[in-house]
Amino acid sequence: MAFIRKKQREQQLQLYSKERFSLLLLNLEEYYFEQHTANHILHRGQHNERKISGSLKICSKSVIFEPDAISQPIIKIPLRDCIKIGKHGENGANRHFAKAKSGEISLIFSQVYFIKEHNVVAPYKIERGKMEYIFELDVSGKVEDVVETLLQLHRASCLDKLGDQTAMITAILQSRLARTSFDKNRFQSVSEKLHMECKAEMVTPLVTNPGHVCITDTNLYFQPLNGYPKPVVQITLQDVRRIYKRRHGLMPLGLEVFCTEDDLCSDIYLKFYETRERDDLYFYIATYLEYHMAEHTAESYTLQWQRGHLSNYQYLLHLNNLADRSCNDLSQYPVFPWVISDYSSSELDLSNPGTFRDLCKPVGALNTERLERLLARYQEMPEPKFMYGSHYSSPGYVLFYLVRIAPEYMLCLQNGRFDNADRMFNSIAETWKNCLDGATDFKELIPEFYGDDVSFLVNSLKLDLGKRQGGQMVDDVELPPWASSPEDFLQKSRGALESTYVSEHLHEWIDLVFGYKQKGSDAIKAHNVFHPLTYEGGVDLNSIEDPDEKVAMLTQILEFGQTPKQLFVMPHPRRITSKFTSLPHTSSYNASVAFSPGDESFEDLTEESKTLAWSHITKLQLHEQHKIHKEAVTGIAVSRNGSSVFTTSQDSTLKMFSKESKMLQRSISFSNMALSSCLLLPGDATVVSSSWDNNVYFYSIAFGRRQGTLMGHDDAVSKICWHDNRLYSASWDSTVKVWSGVPAEMPCPKRHHFDLLAELEHDVSVDTISLNTSSTLLVSGTKEGTVNIWDLTTATVLHQIPCHSGTVLDTAFSPDSRHVLSTGADGCLHVIDVQTGMLISSLTSDEPQRCFIWDGNSVLSGSQSGELLVWDLLGAKLSERIQGHTGAVTCIWMNEQCSTIITGGEDRQIMFWKLQY
Repeated sequence: MAFIRKKQREQQLQLYSKERFSLLLLNLEEYYFEQHTANHILHRGQHNERKISGSLKICSKSVIFEPDAISQPIIKIPLRDCIKIGKHGENGANRHFAKAKSGEISLIFSQVYFIKEHNVVAPYKIERGKMEYIFELDVSGKVEDVVETLLQLHRASCLDKLGDQTAMITAILQSRLARTSFDKNRFQSVSEKLHMECKAEMVTPLVTNPGHVCITDTNLYFQPLNGYPKPVVQITLQDVRRIYKRRHGLMPLGLEVFCTEDDLCSDIYLKFYETRERDDLYFYIATYLEYHMAEHTAESYTLQWQRGHLSNYQYLLHLNNLADRSCNDLSQYPVFPWVISDYSSSELDLSNPGTFRDLCKPVGALNTERLERLLARYQEMPEPKFMYGSHYSSPGYVLFYLVRIAPEYMLCLQNGRFDNADRMFNSIAETWKNCLDGATDFKELIPEFYGDDVSFLVNSLKLDLGKRQGGQMVDDVELPPWASSPEDFLQKSRGALESTYVSEHLHEWIDLVFGYKQKGSDAIKAHNVFHPLTYEGGVDLNSIEDPDEKVAMLTQILEFGQTPKQLFVMPHPRRITSKFTSLPHTSSYNASVAFSPGDESFEDLTEESKTLAWSHITKLQLHEQHKIHKEAVTGIAVSRNGSSVFTTSQDSTLKMFSKESKMLQRSISFSNMALSSCLLLPGDATVVSSSWDNNVYFYSIAFGRRQGTLMGHDDAVSKICWHDNRLYSASWDSTVKVWSGVPAEMPCPKRHHFDLLAELEHDVSVDTISLNTSSTLLVSGTKEGTVNIWDLTTATVLHQIPCHSGTVLDTAFSPDSRHVLSTGADGCLHVIDVQTGMLISSLTSDEPQRCFIWDGNSVLSGSQSGELLVWDLLGAKLSERIQGHTGAVTCIWMNEQCSTIITGGEDRQIMFWKLQY
């Protein structure tokens, strides 16, 4: 996992440089300013006087001396414990020593920490009592400056109020930053052009490092004020793959940059002092990426996950990333669910639902008896109320799991100590039991439990983590009986996460943590209410005037835990699994309505030839073209054998074109008004056309004349569909009507009677409709941009989604009926989940896409300019532009084998396209 790999890289870097010092030796919210080569003088003035060489680190709250010899401990002297600071031998400090030198600094203090003696990570040793340490700097001229800095920092550390301390240290830091700037000699090339420079801090777990950010036309740089861990961090903009704005310390000041597609560990995390500077840098990099990168949203990842192109593990990583969770911020570390509830059996049965945790409930609600006690307390609690006094993710919980691989982080967080041995992460089963029964333990898991690195489960560093009450030493984590080894445990845990049961229920947990049950009345109903301070926007730090109160509030928030940024405000759709039998109870209609009995997965519905065809859709080539109308083509229908092509047009004619002879065979006019669409009834004997004159016309091919007229609307008929002897007509009169009594082959010349079965009422005119494959669902698009999904078995609307800012131009269900795609005059393409009505993916074009066909993953659309565009929905990008008509593409048709495509346009032409394999 990212945290572990990051830690291992740091350890390797330190091993190579033989450096034991790290920013983790500092206190939380402490800065490392500068270092000097120095000697620690022992036994000054005595016969056994000796010097220990090393480096002296000046920090905002302490002085740290790192000896060169690893056998010697690192010395940390808190400035607040200093009694006197000065040049050795001056101002009354040890003037009686004849050997006193002007290059020596004297520190008299009451407490000192000894750290990493023999380079062993262990709890800090503390020595108390009045002591004096003397440090000799290699350049004596610097002593006055160093002493002055230490005295200034000492004054800050000794202020009574924490807010005053923070304010004074911040002022010192800003003064140092203002006196320095980025060293332009660090540019990779002399030809680089500077775009902007500002002050910022590089964020790593538990620590921040101040310095200067600089961005040029080719590189992003960060130069630490202290030169640690290296003089400059450089990232080539061409390597950047993702950037995210971050909420750091509840403020919109963070920016995280990734040079990888999927890794959770970023290449740099920056915290700015001004939101405007963060946003300017983000905009510059985003503009650079715009030309070769697609920005992914939570919704676009949802579509990939639903379709099986992302695993449950990958999807949760992406959601965490989008919700401001970062491995660089332990207060917002990625959160993963407990999914297994059985830690006592000898075998793990993933086919048994009883093996799994109930994912629709937060950890605090899994134990009914405990929940009753918590609810009783909640009812008696004054406002603001909360059910759980602790969170499911916090720095302490993260390091509870990771102490074996990241012990220095735990020591940093807990002021040089490990936790009590009996409260350590000793056993998987024991930890799970405490999460079920403990009065204040509601923690979830971290990604490492589903990764492939066992380091956090094994005490490979041979750390002395203490002795438990029973006498046993804390060593490796005790595994459940069904795991034969740490590797086996992780493999089976990952198998459980990707199991059918979890795939069918993971959306319920997402609703709790990232979705609509995170806040408000739905959270209360789900027993998912935490302390108000844990939520984004729970407190406005800028409104708190008292510095002490602000610092205390921020510290409490960071240590207590933070709820992820809310990503979804509607119920999250469930995943498409191989055995999909029913919809969750939140659905307002029966599963059989939406999905026919044969629908098991999209992969099952897609024949090999169709898959092959769509994989080559970008290689579409124009085969032939014919101008057969006097105005824009509005509809295309093709006979089953492909020999006859029927088209309608705004020139009011229905035409029959022979593909074999390449000649126009018939031209029929029903009225002097435009025809809007056409279709062929099964048997290829009858063509049905809709008209702006409010009617639908039936034309007999065999008899060569009109054989029926349906006068069904009060305004223009915009689109018609047909299935199983039923006709569906959409109109500008704000209705969609369902008609029966339409036989596949109409006897002629007898007039036929039509029965109105249902009328689907809308608020405004309806411009387009489409049926799912089983004709149990209908989608309609309106003039004002609303997409409506209807249950045809009950003639009720399931979802109304106002997703376009202009007219909806075209809509269609995916082949598996689980998604709807819509295009609008606003240039947007939207994918909607049928089950929940949730908008799960959006792409934007620079012009309207008038019509389209799609296979659920890829889209071929006809644009206003006449181009055919190929869209990759899963990759959230435009894949190909194909030059086509000289005017807008108005209609598009594809045969069942996906081998032939016909388009019609405003240029009055129909074009025949072939796929090139």
